[in-house]
Formats: sequence, C-alpha cells, structure tokens
Amino acid sequence: MRLHVTDHPLIAHKLTVLRDKDTPSPVFRQLVEELVTLLAYEATREVRVQDVEIETPVAATIGTELAKPRPIVVPILRAGLGMLEGMTRLLPTAEVGFLGMIRDEVTLEAATYANRLPDSLAGRQCFVLDPMLATGGTLVMAIEYLLERGAHDVTAICLLAAPEGLHHLAESVGHRAEVKIVTAAVDEKLNEQGYIVPGLGDAGDRLYGVVD
Repeated sequence: MRLHVTDHPLIAHKLTVLRDKDTPSPVFRQLVEELVTLLAYEATREVRVQDVEIETPVAATIGTELAKPRPIVVPILRAGLGMLEGMTRLLPTAEVGFLGMIRDEVTLEAATYANRLPDSLAGRQCFVLDPMLATGGTLVMAIEYLLERGAHDVTAICLLAAPEGLHHLAESVGHRAEVKIVTAAVDEKLNEQGYIVPGLGDAGDRLYGVVD
C-alpha cells in the first residue's frame, strides 16, 4: 500500500476552513468539492492514457486520451457523494458506481446496504471516495468488494486519515492489490468514539445535516 499526503498551501487552507466547527454546511460542501478536485490531480497522476491522432486548426498531431476501459469512480454513500462532483469535474468521462455503507456507532463495524457496481472490474482503475479514513473498516470492506470483482488497481481519496485506519487498511488489503491512499493530512489518532482527532467531525452530518 502506498500513501500520498498532499503538500500544497491551497489544500492546507481549505482543510483548515473545513475543520472549523463554525463553517456552515453550504461553505463546507463547496470546499469539499474544491479540495477533492485538488486531491484528484495527485490521485490521477498515474491514470492510464494512450496516444490519439487529432487535427488542430493548423496541423495533424499526436495527443493523449484516457485509455480504455475507462476509470470508475466509486463514492461511498452517503458522505462520499459530497466528493463526487469534485472528482468528476476532473474525470468527466469516468464511469460512476456506488457503495452504500454505514458504520455501527457501538461496534464501529461497517455494513453494506447498497451496491451499484459492474460485475467485472478487471483492467479498470478504481477511484474510491471516502471523506474520513478513521478505523478503516468501511474502506476495507469497499476495497474488498472491488477486489472480488477483479480490480487490481485501487486509489482511495480521503480528506483525512488516522494512523489506526491506515494500519488496518495495509494489514487487510494492502498486500493483495495495488492500493494507494491520497489524503490532505494524517491526523493524530482516533478517540474512543472512533472519530479522527483533531479531525473535522462527522463529514456526512456537516455536508447534509443530522439525519434522525
């Protein structure tokens, strides 16, 4: 497993505003989209491409286009949905699949309630969107789904990560496929409730409000 922590002043600035508990939901949503687009530049650095012949207004030339099969972007519902626009802005031709996952607040175990993925992901580069890599349980389960469908190249884009989650991910799936984590920061630790410290709170609640 590879870890890439981005180092850019704009990313640091946007992350600071996201962390602020007084940042309202509309601003939070906008900043998440902007931050994900910046992270996506790093996450797609190794996206597969191929040569293509084109005609400019002046002459023929050889350009570059995304190779087939197209990449697939997989947001983990519900919070990952808030990252989708920022990702597809950079990869508008990518296909989109969905995984609905929820974490038990007592056991901290992840469970799946929705799955919308192609039957085969063989040869596809997969980009998973999950705002918070906390315990790692949700992301491990998501990557397991992708591996079961033949994926071998998975990049997860997370706003924040915790050391415990990174360790769990490396131990569980990092040795079985090409897995890369791209994040804006690795924070200090998890608290007893499984939240990242200092973190930014519950990303889903801050994106969409509390669901009773």
